[in-house]
Amino acid sequence: MTFQGSGGIDGGGVGAGGGGGGGGRIAMGGGLGLVVTLIALFFGLDLTGGSGSSSLTQDQGASQSQLEQHIRACTYEQANAGDSVCIIAATADSLNAIWPQLLNGYTKPQTRIFSGSIDTACGHATSAMGPFYCPADQTAYFDPTFFAELKRMGGSDGNLAQMYVVAHEFGHHVENLMGVLAKGQRMGNDGSVRIELQADCLAGVWAHHAQEGTGTGYLKPITDEQIATVIQTARAIGDDTIQGARSNPEGWTHGSADQRVRWFQVGYDSGELRRCDTFATNQL
Repeated sequence: MTFQGSGGIDGGGVGAGGGGGGGGRIAMGGGLGLVVTLIALFFGLDLTGGSGSSSLTQDQGASQSQLEQHIRACTYEQANAGDSVCIIAATADSLNAIWPQLLNGYTKPQTRIFSGSIDTACGHATSAMGPFYCPADQTAYFDPTFFAELKRMGGSDGNLAQMYVVAHEFGHHVENLMGVLAKGQRMGNDGSVRIELQADCLAGVWAHHAQEGTGTGYLKPITDEQIATVIQTARAIGDDTIQGARSNPEGWTHGSADQRVRWFQVGYDSGELRRCDTFATNQL
């Protein structure tokens, strides 16, 4: 994966730290897969009372001001070289360029990069919860050290795999704008699985269109090898992969490895938002 363009990244809406406020809503997607504690992954990431590549963010004591300086100094060259902070910023910029073309009424979410822990409108969160989206403040949250943990768990920390993680959380924002997020939250585990698989599909839709234009916000053509890193990551964060041989589908909240791969590919191959309606099928 290579971003087009050079020099500084616009990064509108991308910053360090969070807002707090304790709105009592549920944050979606923190288990893009994985994390240190499986409780957050399997039980819906209720942050209301809960508790990487970049050398800067690997230090848990990195200050918010340092992160902010890092974000503001990001360039496309740094993103293409694998700087996770800059990959997040550049991917957010790309998503905010592509989605208004695909969804009427699209509004940009906020993107917050943090180290260690953060206060959000969904409550207090730690890095152990992985990336997540909070609908109460319409913000996607990322600690870049997640990517090293993702690799340790069998995923990839390749550039496109990291971008898939960011695009998945933006997928939850798209679902929120469409009213799907609230619908899924009322359906228990089955609704959670459908929400997560739809976000995987929406990440694929973005990737399909991001390589079709020119200039900043777009990608050079994606190779089969780069797609393979996304598939590797999607497989690593399937519920059955993480739960192991005794995995019980009734307890899944994100979908199986095969399901996650399939829905990303549905979005990527078609580029059509309508193809991502996971609530309209019994064949997940």
